[in-house]
Amino acid sequence: MARLPRLVVPDQLHHIVAKGHNQQPVFREEADYLAFLRCLKEAANQSEVALHAYVLLPARIQLLATPSTEQGLGKMMQALGRHYVPYYNARHGRTGSLWDGRYRATVLEASQYFLPCCIMMEYQSIATGLVAELDNYPWSSHAHHIGLEKNPLITDHPEYWALGNTPFQREAAYKTLSEFVPQASLVEEIETATQKAWALGTEDFKRQLAKLTPRRLSPAPRGRPVKSNKLLKDIKIKTEP
Repeated sequence: MARLPRLVVPDQLHHIVAKGHNQQPVFREEADYLAFLRCLKEAANQSEVALHAYVLLPARIQLLATPSTEQGLGKMMQALGRHYVPYYNARHGRTGSLWDGRYRATVLEASQYFLPCCIMMEYQSIATGLVAELDNYPWSSHAHHIGLEKNPLITDHPEYWALGNTPFQREAAYKTLSEFVPQASLVEEIETATQKAWALGTEDFKRQLAKLTPRRLSPAPRGRPVKSNKLLKDIKIKTEP
């Protein structure tokens, strides 16, 4: 079966995941994280992609972003590969691919999933045992969202602004939300949709999204359709006395 093109829709929220090849680290030391963030900032700016949230883990990255064009997301990720991978290979004396194939991405309905996905991503630092407190992990957007720092990489999403009328209100509301452990069912739902590149949102959202892209947004029904003559035969059998 031919592989579907990646689902990218301009001006929509996207969840992006990239993993290290064979689960190998993509960051080994502080300098690597800093170099990646510099590359990410430049790549996002040049590709006209607004970055709303991120978490960098030793063997994978997760991003929440809104591209302005259909090509923007791909350009950003390609630019990251061109600049970060040579840096990493040279610094650590290695060659070859760093990432495990193609990055994964899908479209999320922002009103339903921006805040849950953002918090889920940032919580990965605790879920993976890297830190005991979210505030102690420096390689995510959490500090920005709760007001501990102003991160120049981040463009605040409208759903974040809706948390309050002032920066203090937004930061306090976000901090309260982030104190709750993300539900396992939510994590699985988002990860599955991203892995398989199916849009995630309400049926109304998907109907509106279908007007913006010719790509299929949900998996096709399983099994072969029942042939009309077989269906008629079954009906005849069932209606016979």
